[in-house]
Amino acid sequence: MLNISEILETIGMIGRQKLDIRTITMGISLFHCADDNEKKTAEKVYDTICKRAKNLVSVGNDIEREYGLPIVNKRISVTPVALFTAALADPVPVALALDRAAKEIGVNFIGGYGALVHKGMSASDKRLIESLPSALASTEHVCSFVNVGSTKAGIDMNAVALMGRIIRDIAKATEHKDSIGCAKLVVFANAVEDNPFMAGAFHGPGEGDAAINVGISGPGVVKAALEEVRGEPFDVVADLIKRMAFKVTRMGQLVAMEASKRLGVPYGIFDISLAPTPAVGDSVAHILEEMGLETVGTHGTTAALALLNDAVKKGGVMASSHVGGLSGAFIPVSEDIGMIEAARKGVLTLDKLEAMTAVCSVGLDMIAIPGDTDPATISAIIADEAAIGIINQKTTGVRIIPAPGKKVGDELEFGGLLGHAPVIAVHPESSRAFISRGGRIPAPLQSLSN
Repeated sequence: MLNISEILETIGMIGRQKLDIRTITMGISLFHCADDNEKKTAEKVYDTICKRAKNLVSVGNDIEREYGLPIVNKRISVTPVALFTAALADPVPVALALDRAAKEIGVNFIGGYGALVHKGMSASDKRLIESLPSALASTEHVCSFVNVGSTKAGIDMNAVALMGRIIRDIAKATEHKDSIGCAKLVVFANAVEDNPFMAGAFHGPGEGDAAINVGISGPGVVKAALEEVRGEPFDVVADLIKRMAFKVTRMGQLVAMEASKRLGVPYGIFDISLAPTPAVGDSVAHILEEMGLETVGTHGTTAALALLNDAVKKGGVMASSHVGGLSGAFIPVSEDIGMIEAARKGVLTLDKLEAMTAVCSVGLDMIAIPGDTDPATISAIIADEAAIGIINQKTTGVRIIPAPGKKVGDELEFGGLLGHAPVIAVHPESSRAFISRGGRIPAPLQSLSN
């Protein structure tokens, strides 16, 4: 039974500490939409999504009102588009259909316009990747992913080299909107099939016809709790974070199960990631600073983040039987006011962010770099991040924005949850000869686990 103190604690989490459900994401299979006619394929995609997800937004709004727990985003993820468009000369009509369906239903984003190329690119994969600049420039709600590596397969360096050029082209194609197209693309290693968070969400080949996946937020809850144990040993800190993650997960799972029941769609997973926003009081960076760091990015940051990520997962796993997705702590620079402040000061650098990705949930996220950055340098950054993922048997990703006309110290403004990003420096030394080798980086020894 709940007592008065627990009820007041929950009210405080929501009202003062910005606890919310970051997203209810409905995954939808589109394999049956395959056709050799672009128009028919697009119509099937549109009709399937509108039929399956017609009540997603209204149900989310009803749950939000009834339980008093904010639900920030309602989203859709679909089968990786390259998997069912092999017969099409141009997949962009499918992207346009996805965008029309998102607008019709009223969701914030729809993800899955992507390809799985960790061991090689089919003709369909390559067509989709090459269509990304056009697709992301001509749509508003569509998000994309490309998976270029896995622990079992290694890294497809031909795909990595291509993605450096594609990201530059997306930046130019959406230059009039501060290159926002790049903010809607994640390049993954070890991508998971049930991630509810954009931009990298997709409904994987191993999933059923549909699923409800939910992602929580709440860095402010953890930050407020840590303020009560200043100066205490790390054992106390870790235990407190675990207990807070348990409470937050239990509340979020209630929403997930209720949405599943009302929509008649199986409950998939609950993602316990701490997802920050640009709002004051909703920062993962400020949690790390509460542990004793003067500024995130200084020495000790990676250790603090490792503790946070591990404790969040331990607490969440105890609270839910179906923890999945990415789960842990996100460090998107433009979406975290503490990260933004540290990047402006020059304390949080690209190299330090890369080190932090070895222990966090994802990778280099929402980072703006100079617009004249060589595509080979972008590819090399992707290769480094993929290597961290495959060696450590974890998901890593890169969401990077080479902003045309911008230099170090300038800023990009995206608005909303995407926030704003200070442009940070990359190494000027060339990586062209490295990237031009192509081929595959073999799977690591860790892949031999059978």
